[in-house]
Amino acid sequence: MPAERTKAETLAWLRTISGELSTLTVKRLEDTLPWYRDMPPGRRSAVGLVAQAGITSFITWFDDPTTTPWIASDVFGGAPRELLRSVTLQQTLQLIRCTVEVVEERIKGHGEELREAILLYSREIAFAAADVYARAAEARGLWDARLEALVVDSILSGEYDDELPSRIAALGWQGRGEVCVVVGRAPRQLEVDRLRRTARHLHADILIGVQGNRLVVVIGRAEPLEDEVENSTMSFMDITKKLEEDFGEGHLVVGPEVPSLVDAAQSARAALAGYSVASSWRGATRPIAADDLLPERALAGDSLARATLIERIYVPLSDQSSELLTTLQSYLENGRSLEATARDLFVHPNTVRYRLKRVTEVIGWDATGPREAMILQCALILGSIKEPVKKIRK
Repeated sequence: MPAERTKAETLAWLRTISGELSTLTVKRLEDTLPWYRDMPPGRRSAVGLVAQAGITSFITWFDDPTTTPWIASDVFGGAPRELLRSVTLQQTLQLIRCTVEVVEERIKGHGEELREAILLYSREIAFAAADVYARAAEARGLWDARLEALVVDSILSGEYDDELPSRIAALGWQGRGEVCVVVGRAPRQLEVDRLRRTARHLHADILIGVQGNRLVVVIGRAEPLEDEVENSTMSFMDITKKLEEDFGEGHLVVGPEVPSLVDAAQSARAALAGYSVASSWRGATRPIAADDLLPERALAGDSLARATLIERIYVPLSDQSSELLTTLQSYLENGRSLEATARDLFVHPNTVRYRLKRVTEVIGWDATGPREAMILQCALILGSIKEPVKKIRK
């Protein structure tokens, strides 16, 4: 049939000029695309091979349009894997446009059918390119999620290895300096992107891990952009308050600040311990610092909380003056009564007031408040049991 002979002749002609089309395409890329000219020779060669594969694939497709599903593998299959990382989707579409323009100009006057085929094929190849990049992005996203989960798990377990710094770097961690760990309930629908976006606006970087019904977020401060003048030294408690709505209902515990990400296990340990006992204090706020739950954690068997209470309360008082320690013990044992304490110690009530003021100056806790009195009582009991005391490492 004449139509068949015409198509066969067209195919033969296309195969004859395929080399010419490839040469013209590479020249067009050099003339119009600066990013292509700036590439190293090896990368330019790889891009040229992709363009050549596109032309060859078009001829095959023109012969049999049912080969559409194979376009992606035909065109992009021979490209080096690193090409996807060095050439963006926008640049790939520019490459496709240049190639189509060259082919259109060369086949001009050879029939409307061939021109329509070029337009249809260019649409298919653009969709195929978008699919390739989408799959690569999805695979990268899944890999990043697994890697992030592995890093968070290492922080929670405290089991570090030599590969942890490289894993953190692979995630693109932007945190600088101090870090803390926050533990709360995971929401039914975790909006990871919103959580990260909020953190970026607060000049912070985060790592996210979900373990059962718990949501664990590692927070580090990131340097602000040059054109941003907002204060980037927010406390971790203030940052957590901004992130609070992305956690589920229930208690939200903020671990203590530690010097760097490799020290985050200590903050995570305190936050997890605090989260497990937060329900025992009716006055617990949301969020709450793990160190505000020191007595509950100590009673639950948290050795870190016990050591912290001894180090921050018992040791400074015993080092400062035996009178301060004795006065505090008597004051708490006598129901926080100044008169009863004064009679017990054979001193004037004003002397008791003065010593209690000195206690507050030394350790920062005020024994006259009910909650702080409980914390101090717990510390004194633990210190008396532990004596002689050995200071914990900070």
